[in-house]
Order: sequence, then structure tokens, then C-alpha cells
Amino acid sequence: MGVAGSFPGYAGGRPGPVMDRDEADRALARLGAEHEAVETSLLALQDHAGRRLLEGAELTGVTRERWAATEQAITLLWTYFDAYTGALASARGIRSRRRHPSRDDLVALTELLRGDGVAVANPVAAGASPETGPARLSERFTLEELVTRMNDLYARSLDMVVASDSVWSALPARIDLLAAELRRTLSLARSVGVRPGEHPAGDDLEEITRELATLRTQVVSDPLAFWLPGPGSAAPGGGRPDTSRYDRAARALEDVRREIEAVLAVRQDAEQRLVRLRDVLSRADRTLAEARTARGEVLAKIAASEVPAVSGPPTALQERLAAASEHRRNARWNRLSPLLDALEREAEDELLRARESLTSVTAPLAVRAELRGRLDAYRAKVARHGGAEDPLLIERYDLARRMLWSAPCDLRAAEQAVLRYQRAAAELLAPRDHGGSGAYGYGGTT
Repeated sequence: MGVAGSFPGYAGGRPGPVMDRDEADRALARLGAEHEAVETSLLALQDHAGRRLLEGAELTGVTRERWAATEQAITLLWTYFDAYTGALASARGIRSRRRHPSRDDLVALTELLRGDGVAVANPVAAGASPETGPARLSERFTLEELVTRMNDLYARSLDMVVASDSVWSALPARIDLLAAELRRTLSLARSVGVRPGEHPAGDDLEEITRELATLRTQVVSDPLAFWLPGPGSAAPGGGRPDTSRYDRAARALEDVRREIEAVLAVRQDAEQRLVRLRDVLSRADRTLAEARTARGEVLAKIAASEVPAVSGPPTALQERLAAASEHRRNARWNRLSPLLDALEREAEDELLRARESLTSVTAPLAVRAELRGRLDAYRAKVARHGGAEDPLLIERYDLARRMLWSAPCDLRAAEQAVLRYQRAAAELLAPRDHGGSGAYGYGGTT
């Protein structure tokens, strides 16, 4: 959109030997080309979109200060250009008098093209202050000095215009896009009950809204406050817009958007999660009820055994589950989301505790069942080896069986009785010699 670079430089010097006709013609041709380049650059600066925006904007801060100075520089630049144009026209007029210029013509051309005869009125002389002293009403330049002055003024003016335009081209549009995304996120937040003062994400959205409004106002009125000059860059507009505040707001909005999406996900699968929670808590209730029944059975059937107490149903979890259902009915998704997460963890823990309680309570019954199974297994083994009619084994089996099948059962005494039967069976079934012949003619051991 802008014009980059500087005017072509002038390679002449101060008056020296009088130029001949060929030197004068070459100098005039070069000056004509320079004039066209200068005029093209100035018109491009005049039509630059950034310059038009600066002229129509209500500026503040550093941009207002820089633009006031730049406007003066552009005015002075056109004054220099007019002087440059006048000097060129005068030189062309002298050269056009005759085909073969006289010596007086060549002297005049040499003075115009190499001397400091270009007078330029100072447009800021009227604004001189006592602090700066009286300003000169006019200055005199060589054409080389005049081009150097124009180069400097043009570069500084273009740098300010391009930098402002770059910020305006980069940031307001991005801020507007982010603001549109913010509005969509706000709409979603309201639909799931995320509001300022009720949910941290609602407070964050309110803060992002304020920040984007402030940021856009500041960018529009003071774009140079958001410009980072490029290190070591001498080209006009060398640098980049400072997007750090915009980037922070964008990241904050993305974080909130993810949180809102998580709440939306809760709304979509809330009923399924509530059903699963009810099922888990129901299983925990049934397991605890089974444990309480088993405890009564153990206390009735097992003597001298410490049976742990069984806790009651998880009423607190049931109450919180009812509260979760209420949140769902009233579309309070922002409150439902963390509550469901906590309930799912605690319900699984409750089911695990119920199962552990049932295992702990029924442990004596499991021990009795294991002893019964062991006793019958040894009796069958003895019978296979022909020892079922042994009086000692019959006596010890009957004793152990009465203990295990009576109520209440003394597990410690019953276990000792089973061990005595095992030892007697092992002695009876053990081989009597190394020939492999058993007590009843059967080989093998227990």
C-alpha cells in the first residue's frame, strides 16, 4: 500500500569549473528523472491509506505526537519539492534559449545545478517560540543538500505512516474476529448457566470482554503504542505489531471455551452418568445389605469370632445424587459438572468399601467351608485306599464333622480336629517299608 525507499540521491557538487553543453545536458536529464521519481513518491505518500486514516482519526498518546510532527514534515517536504521543481524549471528555461548556449548561459546553469542558489521559505518560522529563538525565514541549499533533506523527511514520514497502517491492518480485524468468538462463547456460557459471579469462567469472560473493548479503542487511537521497531532496520516500517495483549486475551478465551465445552459435554451425557451413578450406589447398597445379613449369620453360626461391624447405606451420597438430579432438571450445568465428577469417584470408592466389608464379614464362613471341604477330601482319599473302616479315623472324622456342622461353630477347635484327622490319615496311608507296599497293600503317599 505504501512507497518504500528514498528519493534518488543527487551526485553533484558545489560550483567548480563551468560546465560545458554536454555536462549541462546530462545534468538536466538526470534532474528530470529525479524529479519524476520524487513526484511519484510524494503522490504515493499523499494517497497512502495509512496517511488518510491518520488524517481522519482521533489520535492519542505517542501517535498523536508523532503525527503532528509528521504533518509538519510532509508540509516541509512539499515546500522543498516545489523549490526543487522551480530550480529545475529555471535551468530548463536557460537551456532552451538557444541550441548552443553562451558562456553566460553555462555559468548560470552551473550555478543552478551545483551552487547553493536554491532558496526555500521556512514554513514553521511563524511558530517560533522564545525558548527556541527566532527561526530563519528562509534557507539556501544546493540541489544535493535539498535532496538529502527530502530523503530524510520522506523516510521519517513514511516510517510513521507505514507503522501505523501496519498496526491498523493487523490488530483491529483480529480483535473483531476474537470479539465475535467471544460473543459465541458468551452465548454458550449463558445456555449452560455460566454467569459472572456464579462461575469462575463467567468472571473470566467478563474480564476478556473488558480487555478486548479497551484494547481495540487503544489500538485505533494510538497504533504506534503497539509497534515494535525492528532491531537495526533502517527501512521505513521496519518492525512488527505488538500482539502480546491480544495473544493473552486469545489464550484466556480458548481456556474458557474448553471449560464451557466440558460443561456442554456434561449436559449431553448427564442423564447417562446419573443412571450409572444410581446403579453403582444401588450395588453398593445391596452389597452392604448382603454384608449385614451375612454378619448376622456369622454371629449365629460361628463362635468365638470377631466379626467387624457393617456401615449403613451411603445416605450422604444419595442426598448429593438427588441434588445432582435437581441441577439437571433446572439446567444448572455449571454446578452439575463438578458434582458429577466428585460423585463418580466417591460412588466407586463406596462400592469398593462395601465389597471389602462383605469379604471381611464372610471370612469366617469361608474358613468353615474350606475346613469342611478339606475334611471330606481326606475322607474320600482314605476310602480310596481302603481305610474307611479304621476306628481311629472314624472317631476323629465324626468329631471334626460335629464341630463343623454344629452351630455355633468353634472354628479354632474345629480346625484342630480337622488337623488331627489329617495326621491320623497320613500315618495310616504312609508306606511301612521302602518296598512301596502300603498298610493295606497300596503303594503311594499322601
